[in-house]
Amino acid sequence: MTTTARLRAFVALAETGSVKVAAQRLVVTESAVSAAVAALTREVGVPLVERVGRGVCLTPSGQTYAGYARTILGLHDEALTAARGDVDPERGRVRVAAVTTAGEHVMPAVIAGFLTRYPAVDLRLEVGTSERVWGLLAAHQADLVVAGRPPHGLDDVVTRAVRANELVAVVAPGLAEDFDPGRTTWLLREAGSGTRVTCEALLAGRQLDPPRLTLGSNGAVVAGAVTGLGATLVSRDAVAPHLAAGELVEVAVPDTPLRRPWHAVTHTRTSATTTLLLDHLLYDGGGDDGDGAAGGWRAPRSTSPTRSPNSPVSPALSTRRGAKPATPHA
Repeated sequence: MTTTARLRAFVALAETGSVKVAAQRLVVTESAVSAAVAALTREVGVPLVERVGRGVCLTPSGQTYAGYARTILGLHDEALTAARGDVDPERGRVRVAAVTTAGEHVMPAVIAGFLTRYPAVDLRLEVGTSERVWGLLAAHQADLVVAGRPPHGLDDVVTRAVRANELVAVVAPGLAEDFDPGRTTWLLREAGSGTRVTCEALLAGRQLDPPRLTLGSNGAVVAGAVTGLGATLVSRDAVAPHLAAGELVEVAVPDTPLRRPWHAVTHTRTSATTTLLLDHLLYDGGGDDGDGAAGGWRAPRSTSPTRSPNSPVSPALSTRRGAKPATPHA
C-alpha cells in the first residue's frame, strides 16, 4: 500500500472512529486499514490511535498527525489536478466549497453557466458551514471557497472576486406589527455558521437577550420564519422570493441591513481550470456592472498584489474581452 493510501486510511479511521466503517468508506478490507495505520504508526514512532470500547480514537499525537495528513492529501490532490489541468484546462477538475446560503442561492446559476460553456470540467461542490469551508481551504481540500471574509490566520489565500450581500432581519407578516427585537424569538443557524455568529453579535451589541431557537439548516430557518416561528437574520439572497411574495417582511433592527459581501477565495497558486472558473465568475457572471449590484461579481478594489512569482495566470484571464491580466488581491 502506498504512503498516500496509508494516509487516506488513517484519515478515514480518524473521521469515523471505526476500522469497519473506514474500510467501507474506502472500499477495502478491514485488515488493509489496520495494516495501513500500523505502518504509519511505525513510521511516526509514537502511538496514533488507541482502543476505546469497540472503536478507536486518536491519541494527542494522532490528532496532530491527522491534521497534517489531511493537508498532505489535499496538496497531493491539488498537485495532480493542477498538473493534469495544465494539459487541457477545459477537461480538468475544480473543487468548490461554499457556505450554505451561497451554495444554495448564488452558486447554482454560476455553475450552470460555467458547465454550459465547459461541459467536460469535473466540478465538485461541497456546501457547509463557514467553519467547514474555510477548513477545507486551509487543508487544500478545496480550490475555491465562496463565503464571507476569510478568517484571520488563514495563510496563503487571495480574494479573487467579491459580490454584494446584505443580511436583513425578517419575520412573517403576522409578527411584524408586534415585533420587538428584545422579546421576539430569534431563529438561529447551527453552530459553525457565520450568520449565527453575526446575529449573536448583533443582539449582544444592542444588549438584547431574546428567546432563541436553533434550527438545523439555512432552509429550516427560512421555513421557520415563513411559518411565524420568529425573526431571523438572513442573507437577502436567501429570502428574496419570500419577500417578493409577501411571505416575509423586513423589520427594522438597529444596524441592519448588514453588508457582508461574498468573497471568492483561492490559494495564491491556482490551477488552470480554477482560473477558468474565476474568469467565468468575473467576465461571464455579471461582474461588469461596476459595483457588484444585481448579482454581479467584480474584482476586489484593493491593489496590493499577493501572487507569488510562480503563480500561473490563465491566458483567458489576460486576454478575453480586452481584460487586463488578473492580479490577485488580498
